[in-house]
Amino acid sequence: MLAGELYIADDPELAADLLRAERLAERYNATRAGDQETRAALLRELLGGVGEGVVVRPPLYVDYGHQITIGPGAFVNYGAVMLDVARIDIGADVQIGPNVQLLTPTHPVEPEPRRAKWESARPITIGDNVWLGGGAIICPGVTIGENTVVGAGAVVTRDLPANVVAVGNPARAVRTL
Repeated sequence: MLAGELYIADDPELAADLLRAERLAERYNATRAGDQETRAALLRELLGGVGEGVVVRPPLYVDYGHQITIGPGAFVNYGAVMLDVARIDIGADVQIGPNVQLLTPTHPVEPEPRRAKWESARPITIGDNVWLGGGAIICPGVTIGENTVVGAGAVVTRDLPANVVAVGNPARAVRTL
């Protein structure tokens, strides 16, 4: 799974990890506004690493949680989907708009392995001080360089360099910062 190899998601060990994450995310998503202490404790238990001053507004949806790290000062708005079958590394001071999706899983194009429930995953890396606009979708294997801005609704299918504004589907750099 972590090495990008094909695997079966129904594996009992993976199913146990998924159940653990679902229960923690459910508790996190049920917290009350203003209960930052409880939210911070649940995030530290759910995720693989949480920097100082991180804010994640519920609801948050993850596969396993433990493969996600969020750097200090990052902000994640409502409705984030982070499917962490592979690692998701979010840098310092990143701003993630509402309903952003970070998707590491991928499936075979060939029909038979897909029918047999095989899948794989590729990691996502978000550099420091990136802004992901609302509704952006980051696809498997993508790296986004520091200071880059991804426009609302963009679908990022390939790596983006540092210091650009990228928009569209598929996302393309339209301006250098």
